[in-house]
Order: sequence, then structure tokens, then C-alpha cells
Amino acid sequence: MARRVFFSFHCERDVWRAGQVRNSWVTKPDREAAGFWDAAAWEEVKRKGDEAIRAWIRGQLKGTSVTIVLLGTETSRRKYVRYEIRQSWERGNGLIGVHIHNMKDVNGETEPKGDTPFVAMGYKGIKIYNWVNDDGYGNLGDWVERAYQRAQSRSR
Repeated sequence: MARRVFFSFHCERDVWRAGQVRNSWVTKPDREAAGFWDAAAWEEVKRKGDEAIRAWIRGQLKGTSVTIVLLGTETSRRKYVRYEIRQSWERGNGLIGVHIHNMKDVNGETEPKGDTPFVAMGYKGIKIYNWVNDDGYGNLGDWVERAYQRAQSRSR
């Protein structure tokens, strides 16, 4: 069964890499085969006041069961990413981190590996993957399902 997924990432810096991950289902026979649904309409997010952005994030998380944090060079320092992680945990979403630093950007460049925010925020047991080294294209659906199952176990 496909899960509805919220993608959390550093919008300005990692939008190209995030787009590659978010659209990886396109070459699959259908969205069910990809193993996830994408719930975020991130193209519509514009710079707004803090409360308006937080409200948008809460709205985007509704109906999702897993949050994928795309870990770029500066992701762990972004206040809205940290807010998305907290909100995801509180609502019972499965959480995973996926390092995207070694994916090429629009200019064909990669970046240094960024920190993982989960432990510093007090969340333990969050699985971390690497999009390139762990074959994210082939495995994302399985990662999402395992994160969902871990969240179900956590809430019991």
C-alpha cells in the first residue's frame, strides 16, 4: 500500500535534488509501484510570516503517514525543517532521513555531507539512508513502508 509522504528539505539550497527524489516515481508504472504518495505542494510556498508558514506545514502534514527529511549540507540548521520534524513526530508519522549531498545539482555538482538533526533534537532510532549509495531510486518505497511500521510500533 502506498503511503502519503511529506518531504522536508532546505528549499532554497536543495530544491533541485529534492525534485529528483520527489519525482522518482515518474518512471515507475504508477504511483503505487513507487511505494509513496507525495503530499507537499512545495511550489506554492512563498515567504510568509512564521505563523503562516507553520500553519501551511501543519496543513501539508495532514493525511501523511511518513516524513522524509532530505539531508543536504545545511538542512539540520533550518528552523522550518526542525519544526516539520517535531510536528511529524508529534502526529505519529514515521520519520527517515535521506542524505542527498552526493546527488548532482543542476550544475552537476555535489556538496559536503550535512549533519543529521534527529539525535540533537532528542529523536532516536530514526533510520538514515544515502540516496546514491543505498539506491534510493530502487528502495524509497521500502524505506517509507519500514518507517511507517516503526511509527506504528512506537504508538502502541
